[in-house]
Amino acid sequence: MSEMLFSLLLFVIVATITPGGATTLATASGAQFGFRRSMPLMGGIALGLASLAALAAAGLAGLLHALPVLQVVMKVAGSAYLLWLAWKIGTSGPPNLQAKAAQKPASLIGGALLLWLNPKGWAMALGAAASFAALTSNPLRLAMILGSAFGLAAIVSLTLWCVAGVMLRRALRTERHWRIANAILGLLLAASIAPIWLA
Repeated sequence: MSEMLFSLLLFVIVATITPGGATTLATASGAQFGFRRSMPLMGGIALGLASLAALAAAGLAGLLHALPVLQVVMKVAGSAYLLWLAWKIGTSGPPNLQAKAAQKPASLIGGALLLWLNPKGWAMALGAAASFAALTSNPLRLAMILGSAFGLAAIVSLTLWCVAGVMLRRALRTERHWRIANAILGLLLAASIAPIWLA
């Protein structure tokens, strides 16, 4: 049992810390809005991932396998949402502190939607539910274990990526630097869609 819990811990750390749509968005939000204003986004992403993992463990995987059309719908909707976010990030310029009051970072709900519409998040959650089902025979207990593990790991990971964005903000001095950095972050977010369709 302790070996399996260690494996789960290692799995959720690697799954949440590696670059992807959520980590790129946390970095971009930290750079554009700072850490404090990015907290609702990060909370939404962590909540979205935790709830996704819990539902996968509770039996949602069976429904998705029974209705493959749902997987296609999720891929299309998720890809469209991520491309829209990538465009927003990629075309934004430097933060204008006077105009920032009018601009708002992604919300708690926006962060949760990012995960609910992200097939990579679904693949992670479904893979974890299948791989660690032997932890307990009780689906609700498994849902609590996976939901907690993914939620906590996501909070740590997103905090690190957002802080990296805040540090990036301090390093960028000119409007040209900001445009290049935002274009790179937007392209990375768009590129995170490729594995969704290649899997």
